[in-house]
Amino acid sequence: MSTNRTFTMIKPDAVKNGHIGAILEKITAAGFKIVAMKYTQLSLRDAQEFYGVHRERPFFGELVEFMTSGTIVAAILEKENAVEDFRALIGATNPADAAEGTIRKMFATSIGENAVHGSDSDENAAIEGAFHFSGREIY
Repeated sequence: MSTNRTFTMIKPDAVKNGHIGAILEKITAAGFKIVAMKYTQLSLRDAQEFYGVHRERPFFGELVEFMTSGTIVAAILEKENAVEDFRALIGATNPADAAEGTIRKMFATSIGENAVHGSDSDENAAIEGAFHFSGREIY
């Protein structure tokens, strides 16, 4: 059963390239309500924990290095069918494969620096949101 919340991060590449406002505009224009948001930077330990599911993959070290390279914007979004609708809005992981008009097609520079993270399931959305926000930070 789907829930009405998902988690996203605007990644260091998109923050560095000045795309925060444009990405947030696309998110809100698509009907998502921002119920929690913060500008922060992941520590090495936090990035290793957050991406722990990928620990055995060859790209893990590069991913952790990239995600700790600069500031991010973490947010919890709310909308009916949030996870699925947000995955459609952000597009394929590889921006070359992403549909026109998606966030990654518009703002990502590569498969590694792909502008945004979006939860891949309702369960992970809850876990990832709780990783970044306490209950009192969610409205």
